[in-house]
Amino acid sequence: MPQNLAELKSIAVVNTLRSCQLFTGLPLPDLQNIAAVSLLKNLDKGDYLFHEGDPARGFYVVQRGAVNVHRVNAAGKEQVIHVFRTGESFAEVALATATGYPADARAIEPTQVLLVQKDGILELLKRQPELALRMLGSMSSHLRVLVGQLEDLTLKDVETRLANWLVKRCPNPASESPARIELTMTKRMLAAELGTISETFSRTLAKFRQQKLLTVKGKVITVLLPAKLHALLRRNLGE
Repeated sequence: MPQNLAELKSIAVVNTLRSCQLFTGLPLPDLQNIAAVSLLKNLDKGDYLFHEGDPARGFYVVQRGAVNVHRVNAAGKEQVIHVFRTGESFAEVALATATGYPADARAIEPTQVLLVQKDGILELLKRQPELALRMLGSMSSHLRVLVGQLEDLTLKDVETRLANWLVKRCPNPASESPARIELTMTKRMLAAELGTISETFSRTLAKFRQQKLLTVKGKVITVLLPAKLHALLRRNLGE
């Protein structure tokens, strides 16, 4: 049984690391070594974890809450890269560069993150090459997500981008049975991820409702006929 608060905190950190895909399958001693070079950080909603160009202190694992990683273009428009939630890691690429973090990161709700400190983890990686390979795999996975988002943003209009986003989240796009999609972000954030503004996003949702393609209740979007929405997407793509 844990004897003190410090031990309880250590156990919580190890459990957070174990829940992260980056460290799946690592034995307890390795997790404890990583925990020893990690710090907990609490964020209120709206707090920034880092800004683009800030010196990299390490990478992060979300213990609870959610972090919006984004960039701001020359016109001041925020483009969401990804929203990271419990058990997800981000900013690993900062370990391999001297230019600092490549984007901004902001808590979108009360959040606790684990900072895996750069100097400490680099020393571990020198001793454990297999851990370095795991981290490369994680960064590759993040890159695939970013490439997919870039491909989506090249679609010609918001209607097509939204249809594409919804179809990707239907278990069976050819189905004629309703598919329930629970949003893990606000509609404003989803609009930003789709490269549009809230007003245009809302108009597109309303258009789909009028066409009886979906219903919206709170944070739940129900695609009434996935096959019909998929057919609309294919027409818009000229397939």
